[in-house]
Amino acid sequence: MDYSAPKKRKPNVNKVSKPKAPTKGKSKPTKELTKANLDKLNEHTEHHSRKHMAMMRKLMKEGASFSAAHKRAQAKVGK
Repeated sequence: MDYSAPKKRKPNVNKVSKPKAPTKGKSKPTKELTKANLDKLNEHTEHHSRKHMAMMRKLMKEGASFSAAHKRAQAKVGK
């Protein structure tokens, strides 16, 4: 057995570096809601609280679908 110091590896120069994750302090660009989404939200407003609706609008602007936003808002703030 050879107990000498381990050999150093050469750096892989062909490796492509991964893009860095966004930092916490920066905000994501938001998209505008479509007329169809706004109409659906207006119908939905009759059955849910302002907090629920505000969270849904925020999530949808960040890119969530209507149903995904509704599920997350239900879990977080309730009806």
